[in-house]
Amino acid sequence: MFEAHFQTFEEPEGGVALAARLAAFREELARRKLTGFVIPRADQQQNEYVAASEERLAWLTGFTGSAGLAIVLTREAAVFVDGRYTLQAAKQVDRKAWHIEPLADPPPEHWLAKHLVAGDRLGFDPWLHTSAAAERLAAACTKAGAELIAVESNPLDSVWHERPAPPLGPVSLHGAQFSGELEAEKLKRIRLEIHKLGVDALVLSDSHAVAWAFNIRGADVSHTPLPLSYALVPKDGRPTIFIDHRKLSNLTRDHLEQSADVCDPDALVPDLTELSRSGAAIALDSATAADALSRLIAGAGGKPVRGNDPVSLLKAVKNITEIEGTRTAHQRDAVALTRFLAWIDREAPSGALTEIDTVEALETFRRQTCALKDVSFPTIAGTGPNGAIVHYRVTRKSNRRIVPGDLLLIDSGAQYEDGTTDVTRTIAIGTSTEEMRDRFTRVLRGHIAIARAVFPDGTTGAQLDSFARQFLWQAGLDFEHGTGHGVGSYLSVHEGPARISKLGTTPLKRGMILSNEPGYYKTDAYGIRIENLELVIGADVPGAEKPVNAFETLTLAPIDRRLIDVNMLSATELKWLNDYHERVNRAVRPHLNDNATRLWLDEATAALLPL
Repeated sequence: MFEAHFQTFEEPEGGVALAARLAAFREELARRKLTGFVIPRADQQQNEYVAASEERLAWLTGFTGSAGLAIVLTREAAVFVDGRYTLQAAKQVDRKAWHIEPLADPPPEHWLAKHLVAGDRLGFDPWLHTSAAAERLAAACTKAGAELIAVESNPLDSVWHERPAPPLGPVSLHGAQFSGELEAEKLKRIRLEIHKLGVDALVLSDSHAVAWAFNIRGADVSHTPLPLSYALVPKDGRPTIFIDHRKLSNLTRDHLEQSADVCDPDALVPDLTELSRSGAAIALDSATAADALSRLIAGAGGKPVRGNDPVSLLKAVKNITEIEGTRTAHQRDAVALTRFLAWIDREAPSGALTEIDTVEALETFRRQTCALKDVSFPTIAGTGPNGAIVHYRVTRKSNRRIVPGDLLLIDSGAQYEDGTTDVTRTIAIGTSTEEMRDRFTRVLRGHIAIARAVFPDGTTGAQLDSFARQFLWQAGLDFEHGTGHGVGSYLSVHEGPARISKLGTTPLKRGMILSNEPGYYKTDAYGIRIENLELVIGADVPGAEKPVNAFETLTLAPIDRRLIDVNMLSATELKWLNDYHERVNRAVRPHLNDNATRLWLDEATAALLPL
């Protein structure tokens, strides 16, 4: 019925193929006189979504999550994943060949210190690790009496004979009607930051920063309009962009050359080397700059200055044009979401639909807006026990039929030129249990607590994170992911530096867009998540002694009233919910062109009354 355009459902290779790859890789390590090697899930710029040519971790282990790392030693091997992917890794990775270990607590270096022996030679690719990561590996090796070896070429690439070619997605212009600020103005602001840092130049190692600074977008990775590239911005004079010329039309090249010199990526190393020979201090982004860049600068006589990329914060604070654009994008997305939710309610109770059907349907409704550029990440559609896998991705093998009694968790988003969306709804299929309603209502109360938060300017995401968890904590429950992440403007759906989590140390500023997505996951049973995007705005608080901020909810989609235990809501929470649903109805109803969907929306957003 529906044709999927952006998402595939193929199962990663496993079994004999993976066993042969691991054996071949170990032979290559022995040939290079290495006793181990570290394989991160990363490209040269630490992107969340990477090109097919950079999927080394998935190729070797079968694990396809967006965060992880593998360590192969002569004697044993381990895959390290965070809490989002524990269940997924257990299904994808051969437990006879690999241990599955936590990615953060304790970190992989802890495992290394226990398994390395004196004299071991552990290899790593310095283009795929940040300097901080390399230093942690070096410390673990020193503790064990082993040696960390920076390789010139990646041994895994030597045995990956069918490795895809690097991408050549065409670069497009992101006009002022979307960006709201010309490149010249952005470069002025970037140079002010360079002078504050007291350095001679700044390397933009994050392609998102290059895209933002020069108002371009690309097509090199899935789901994010990213042009893989670097830039070198001196404190005075013209910057240089390093990008494959085959991605550029005459129009885009002319656009870029108005602001910068344009060179192929191979020119980055000699240009940085030449600048470093003068003893220049060169700023590098700690989060995305490869350790190879620090080594290159220091080796040539320069001074690598590692720290936060100032462009990251500039990019995170959206201007008026970007804010209006994202409001428009969410309005458009809301109509597609409403049509989809009405369709699910009509079709799912029959038991005929599968998870793949829902993914394809939702994309089709979004495509019918005639504005969809891509989904902003692979849609998570998990019914029943699959919903408990936080970052579940349906394949033809795992595809589950939706049956009455299930909870269906749908986490999805869209890329439109004027904004990026991300929304999760949990849908009751048939009759839900008392426990499901209890858990859903606790999650909802946490969601409302974030949405209604009023907080002094300078508050961090870590200070807000417990607002979302408090009602789960009261029942001895929690969820193993952050409450919220930053979102870009027709860029990454997961954008730093701000986030709402236990680790969110960046102060929230007006103009930032963050997700609000508490959840609850019962292994082998069901998953619950409620997610809206929130814009940080100023709040008018009478008598306030300092500036105060609040959130404006951008996402407009009904929250399933059937899963709410009204007795658990306070009067204030119930008012928030009813006001939100009234706003959804008012924004969406005029844009629906069929009476059945309008009637469905009226019922889905009707006011709940206290019992």
